[in-house]
Amino acid sequence: QVQLVESGGGLVQAGGSLRLSCAASGGVVSRFWMGWFRQTPGKEREFVAAIHWNGTLRYYADSVKGRFTISRDVIKNTVYLQMNSLKPEDTAVYSCAADPREITAQSMNVLWYWGQGTQVTVSS
Repeated sequence: QVQLVESGGGLVQAGGSLRLSCAASGGVVSRFWMGWFRQTPGKEREFVAAIHWNGTLRYYADSVKGRFTISRDVIKNTVYLQMNSLKPEDTAVYSCAADPREITAQSMNVLWYWGQGTQVTVSS
């Protein structure tokens, strides 16, 4: 059973940066897609970014393109989300997901593994 644990969330001022980490354990995810999603109270979960197991393909939501960067360390079984130029509207609980199939905004309801999430709060 794969377990995903996120870290790195916190409170930051608008314009600041944070780096989220998601460490996988309990299974082999080196050939899995991994992705980040976020959710705020009263809203549906939304796709943020995803990365192919070998890093050759990366997808981003339009709202974060140019500001967020997803990367992964296959040896450490960890995926990262570098978030720069943060805005108050980026405030959310950020969760990572892993799946052997491609991760996109349309596939989030069928993904195999999810972490518990980490809170990111951006103050204005």
